[in-house]
Amino acid sequence: MSTEIRLAFSHPSERAEATALHGPLDRISLRDHIVEAEIGAFQAERGTTQRICFNVVVEVCPLEGPIDDDVDRILSYDRVTEAIAHELAAERLNLLETLAERVAERILLEPQAVRVFVRIEKLDRGPGALGVEIVRGRDRVQPGQEAQERPHPRVVYLSNAAIASPRLGAWLDRLTAQGRPLILCVGAPETPAPQTGHAMTQRRIDLLAIEQNAWCLAARDARCVVVATRTELDWAMRNGQTCVWAPSKLVLDAVDGPSAPPSEAVALAAWFAETMEAGEMMVIGTEVPREALVPLSAVSVETGP
Repeated sequence: MSTEIRLAFSHPSERAEATALHGPLDRISLRDHIVEAEIGAFQAERGTTQRICFNVVVEVCPLEGPIDDDVDRILSYDRVTEAIAHELAAERLNLLETLAERVAERILLEPQAVRVFVRIEKLDRGPGALGVEIVRGRDRVQPGQEAQERPHPRVVYLSNAAIASPRLGAWLDRLTAQGRPLILCVGAPETPAPQTGHAMTQRRIDLLAIEQNAWCLAARDARCVVVATRTELDWAMRNGQTCVWAPSKLVLDAVDGPSAPPSEAVALAAWFAETMEAGEMMVIGTEVPREALVPLSAVSVETGP
């Protein structure tokens, strides 16, 4: 029992040695890699960074033949730190468990990697280090996962006049018939939202107002399904489901969030279109934003798409 307890808190390299798989495997390790990041499920952890410590061990197949001092033949340490940086930059996360899982999955995409130990600890949340450790093997990586290409949807922003139009159903008929994944965006309803005089709380209220309008749109047409997460959006696009974007989670969890406030709903939708790598964005019933990185078009409520 004492050995088990010691190994539970020992470095992942010792854990890897104690649980070695059959056959010889080499190991590379990253020790005490500390970065500043915003992460955590508590409200006190939002809007601030904290120190996160990573210890990672990757078991790799031994090379056949001489290394010849060729860096291209080995799994570089840079690939481990790049995996950490990539996942921290992808989105703001609530759980260390989620971050550890994603870092492990990305490392296991490397052809040399067989098994990976990932330990992540928060250094500033208490008198000690609070953390998680996971072990993942190559069997957890889906074949072809690294090569899966995201679709490039059409994002359509609907003004309140467009949502209320009796021709909404016919527009959706035409848009869905074109075959490209369709994501609808809306702004706040005409009813004024409560005003708090406090920037952070007002931002949340304004985002929730947009989501209320998204549900109103969903009530107009059964094909419209309100979705909030990137996972839901990706699934919906692959399966031909028409989505209405509920913005709170993606906006609040974005590492590099939108510069536009929720009150500038069309500009917020343009940021979303860029984030989703949309092929184009159409705006029905209002003006297009001045700057966007996706092709923009505008149509009137009278003509429709």
